[in-house]
Amino acid sequence: MAERPDLSEDIPEARSVSGRWRWSVLIWVVPAVAVIIGAWLGLKGVLNRGPTITIVFETASGLEAGKTKVKYKDVDIGLVKSIALSEDRGSVVVTAELKQQAKGLTVEDTKFWVVRPRFAGGQAFGLGTILSGAYIALDPGKSEEQRRDFAGLEDPPVITSETRGRQFILRADDLGSIDVGSPIYYRHARVGQIATAELNKDGKGVSFLVFVDAPYDKYVTKEARFWNASGVDMSYGSGGFRLETESLASILIGGVAFQVPPEMEAGPPAQAGAAFELFKDRETAFKRAVTVKDTYVLYFRQAVRGLNVGAPVDFRGVPVGEVSRVMLDYDRERDDLRPAVEISVYPEQIAARLRNPARMEEPGMRAKTVQRFIERGMRAQLGTGNLVTGQLYVTLDFFPSAPRATMNLAKAPLEIPTISGGFSELQTSIENIARTLEKIPFVEVVADFKKMVNTLDTSLHKVDTLVERLDTEIAPELRATLEEARATLQQAQGMLSEDAPMQGDLRGTLRDVTRAADAIRNLADYLERHPESLLRGKQEESSR
Repeated sequence: MAERPDLSEDIPEARSVSGRWRWSVLIWVVPAVAVIIGAWLGLKGVLNRGPTITIVFETASGLEAGKTKVKYKDVDIGLVKSIALSEDRGSVVVTAELKQQAKGLTVEDTKFWVVRPRFAGGQAFGLGTILSGAYIALDPGKSEEQRRDFAGLEDPPVITSETRGRQFILRADDLGSIDVGSPIYYRHARVGQIATAELNKDGKGVSFLVFVDAPYDKYVTKEARFWNASGVDMSYGSGGFRLETESLASILIGGVAFQVPPEMEAGPPAQAGAAFELFKDRETAFKRAVTVKDTYVLYFRQAVRGLNVGAPVDFRGVPVGEVSRVMLDYDRERDDLRPAVEISVYPEQIAARLRNPARMEEPGMRAKTVQRFIERGMRAQLGTGNLVTGQLYVTLDFFPSAPRATMNLAKAPLEIPTISGGFSELQTSIENIARTLEKIPFVEVVADFKKMVNTLDTSLHKVDTLVERLDTEIAPELRATLEEARATLQQAQGMLSEDAPMQGDLRGTLRDVTRAADAIRNLADYLERHPESLLRGKQEESSR
C-alpha cells in the first residue's frame, strides 16, 4: 500500500488580522439597530394604540375602510379599519381603531354619527365634507364606565354635551309643523332650537325637548308663555285683518316663540327641565296668562250669529275679557229659547289698564261694583266688529235711558242685563220699514195717481183754451176799457189842477161853508149862555 504524501507542509498557516474583524462587527450593528428601532416603534405603536371599537350604522354611505377618520373637535383620533354587514344584514358594523388619547372618550353614553353635508333648521352643516369626504364624529358622555360597542346615530344630535344653555319640556296636542331642529325665538331673535320631538306614551299628545342657548336661557321664567310660531298667523275677525310671522325660516321649517305677557312680572328664571304648555298662537298664550276671572251670563233677544268663542269683550272700547261660551237657554216665563252668552272678565287686566294702579278688589266687592254700574244703566250689547265677515263682539257701556234693572248677587253666574242695538237694531228698523211698505196698496196708489194725472192734463187743456180766449177776445176789450179809464183820469186831473175854473168855484164854496160854520158856532155859544132866548127871543144888549 502506497504511502500518503505529507501535505502539512503545503497548508498555509492561519493568522489573525485585527482590521477585518472590526469591519465584520460593524456589519451586524446596522441590522441590530434597525431591529431595535423597529421594536421600539412597535412597542410605541402598541403603547399609543387606543381601544378598538365597533359602531353599528344603518348604512355605510360615505364611509371607506382605511380612509374614513374618526374626529373629535376636528382632531383625528382614529381610523376606520373595516366595514362589514351585520349577521342579520339589517345594518353595517364599522370597526375603528382609536388613538390612546381617545381612551377616555369611549364611555357608556358617548354618541357617534357620520358627518355629511346636510340642511336642518334653516342652516347648512358639514359642507367641508364635500371635498374631504365624510367622517365619524363623537360627543363624549359623562359616564365613567368604558364601552367598546356602540349604536351610531343616523342624524347628528342637535345639542352636544359642550353646548351652553338649558333644556326645557314643551307639551302640545299635536306635532304641527314643528320638527327637530326648528328654531326657538325670543322677541324675533333666534335663541335655541328643538332637540327632540316624540309622541307621548298614552298617545294623547306630543312632548318636545327644547334647548335655549346661554345667556338667553335666563329669559325663560315661570311666567313665560310658549306658542307655535310656524308659518303665517293670519286671521280676519272682529278685530280686523291680522298677519303675523316670526321669520322667513319659521314659515318654511316651523318654529316656537316665547315671551312673558306684558301685564305680568317676569320673575326668576325657571329651573332646567321645567315643563311648559305650547299654545297654538301668541294671542291664545297671552289670554291664558290670566289667573283670576269673573264669569257673567248675558241673555239676548236677538240672533247671535257671528259671535264666536274667544270674541272680545270690551268696556267702552277697552278690552276686559272674552266670550267663553255661546249656548241656548229655555225661558219658562215666555216659553221660548233665547241665546245665552257666557263671558269671562279678567280683573287683573282691568287693574293693569287703570291710569292710577289700584288694588284688585275681592270677588264680592267686584260683584257689588258691577251691581252699582247696572243700577246706573250699564248694559251689555252686541257690536259688529267687521261688516264683511259679520263677526260680532260684546261691548259694555252705560245707557241712561235704559229701563231700570238690578243684579241678583245670589245667582250664579251673575247676569248682566242686555240691550239691543248696533247693526242688529238697524236691521230691525229696516225690517220694520219694509213691513210698513208692504202694507201700502201701491196698486191703488198708482191707479189714483194716474187718475190725478189725467185730471191734471184735462185742466191744463182748459187753461190753455182760457188763455187763448183771453188773448183773442177779452184782451182787446180790456185794452179799450183801460184806454177809457186813462182818459177819465186825465179829465179828473184837469179838473183838479190849480188854474181850473172848478177849482176856483170850489174854493168860494168852501169859504161860504166856513162862514156858515162860524155862524153856527156863535149861535151855539149864545144859546149856551142864554137858553131862555128859545122862548123869549133875542133881547137887545142895551135893554139889560
